[in-house]
Formats: sequence, structure tokens, C-alpha cells
Amino acid sequence: MSDENNRPLNNNDDGMQQPEHHHHHHRHHRRHRGWKIFWSVVGVLVLVALFFAGMAWHNLKSTTDDMYSSAGATKSRDAQKVLDQKKPVSILLLGTDTGALGRDYKGRTDTIMVMTLNPKTKTTTIVSLPRDMKVNLPGYPQYSPAKINAAYTYGGVKESINTIQDHFNIPIDYYVLVNMGGLEKAINQVGGVDVKSPLTFDYEGYHFEKGETYHMNGKKALAFSRMRYDDPDGDYGRQQRQRLVITALLKKSVSYKTVLNRSFLRSVSDSSQTDLTFNDMMRLAQSYRDTNENIVQDHAQGRGQNEDGQAFEVVPTSEQQRITNLLQNSLKN
Repeated sequence: MSDENNRPLNNNDDGMQQPEHHHHHHRHHRRHRGWKIFWSVVGVLVLVALFFAGMAWHNLKSTTDDMYSSAGATKSRDAQKVLDQKKPVSILLLGTDTGALGRDYKGRTDTIMVMTLNPKTKTTTIVSLPRDMKVNLPGYPQYSPAKINAAYTYGGVKESINTIQDHFNIPIDYYVLVNMGGLEKAINQVGGVDVKSPLTFDYEGYHFEKGETYHMNGKKALAFSRMRYDDPDGDYGRQQRQRLVITALLKKSVSYKTVLNRSFLRSVSDSSQTDLTFNDMMRLAQSYRDTNENIVQDHAQGRGQNEDGQAFEVVPTSEQQRITNLLQNSLKN
């Protein structure tokens, strides 16, 4: 009797347990299916993100590819190796007088600066060279001596690099050529630059007061850096103001944010050229971005001299050697 009584109890137990087990299985199955859906959605989102990142990367790369132009110069060292080893690098900055004020001819390089980036000392050194500096052009002895800005007129970037390497005995690893229109766009893209005026003057409808700091858009910055004849230091004063604008632009643009900013690169791509590839720019952004912590500014000082009706700036040998030493030291690892 107890066996009979026990059997239905067991059956009852089984009957009670069975649905409970079945219910637990359903809950587990539902949770498992929920995770599958969750990971599927995450997977799709990751793929979408990768697709758009890939598109952005492609667009950036094609933009920088549009800017790329080999200098064709005889470089005095392997620039790729310099970047690979994160050693101090030199870049020649050339600004032409085209692309603004309706000019579209080739023009001359009104602005010539040698810039070095030293990641070890976290220093950027910018040295201006007078555009009328008397030099010999290695590729054009028949036109020598000539003004240094004529190197670009005769032989483009190639001759500019060869002339500077020859004259100052320093390596030029890369170059960036920007016309005035490109500089204006670049300044606007970073939201303007803050510059302190070294003198009081009026130019192109703008007023600048000595010692005052101004937030300048591209047009105002160009006016600030272009004035020459009312500056007591003449072209040297203009060079100083150009360095102030370039330095302010560098401080805002040497970052991942800008290097990876498509609109920034697109805005300057049609008015710039460089032999820096997209990968080179990436490496500069990664390994050299701290170099704008300290900025050293200088210029080669010459004196005016007329020769056969041509006005040259003659930079004495001692001054030339000082600039060479400064640049060579800034490239020491």
C-alpha cells in the first residue's frame, strides 16, 4: 500500500518537476537567442563603422595623393629612414604669391622657410631666408648669381631644394609648397589663429596695434603677413610676421585631429603640393606632434646690395655659418 501510495507521489513529483525543468530550458534558450541577436547587432555596427572608417581613410588617402608631387631633387639622406627611426626631420616650406589677389601664374617663392622637427627635444625650429638672398643656382650656372626665389621660377621645387642644401650644407627631407590661397583656406579650416602684432600698422583695411593679440581669419592673417613697405625692418619684418602666422597655424594643426580632418586636407589640396605621402603625414602626426611644445624662430640676416641693376640681399659668410650651425644642431638626435 505504501508502494502504491509512493508511486503516485513519485509520479506527482516527476509531474511537478518536469514542467519546471522545461520552463528553465525555455528561459535559457531565450537568453541564448538574446545574446545571439545582441552580438549580431554589434557585428553589423562594427562592420558599418569599419566601412565608414575605410571610406574616410580612402577619401583622405586620395586627397593626400592629389597633393603628392615628388621633388625630383637629390636628397642628401634617406628621408624615409629618418621617419622610420623617429629622428629629427627637416621640411622646406615654400609660399608662392599665387592663389590670392586673382593671381594664377606660377609666381615666385615669396616665403622660404626651413623647418626642423625634433621629437627628442620637443622643439620646432623655423628659419626664414630672405627671398632676395644672393645665391648660386646649382642647376642654372648661366643665371647665377641669382636671388634665391628665382630657383623656383627656373627649376621648380627641385632647384629650390638643391640650392638650399648646397648653400647651407643641410639636408632637406621633405617640402611643402602652399600658395597664398591655400594658406588662407588652411587658417579658416582650423578656426583662425591668434597672433600678437609686433608693430602698429594699417593694411588692406585692417588695423593692428603693437603688443595686441588678434584672432585672425585667413584673409586678416594674410593682410597681417603681407605688408612690407611700412615696416621699418622691410622684408625682415614681413618674414617675422609670416613666421608668427605659420607658428600659430602649426600649433593648431599639428595634431591627429587635423591630419585626419578630411575638410582641412581637401581645402588645401588644390593649392598645395608636397612629397609627404599619407603614411608620412600619419607618422608625423603620431611621433612628432609634441615638437610644437618649444618653437625657435630665426632668420638669415643680409644687407642690401645692388649689382648690375639687381637688388640682392647679401648674407655674410659668418651669418650663413650661424644658420647652418643652428639647423644642423636642431637635427641632432
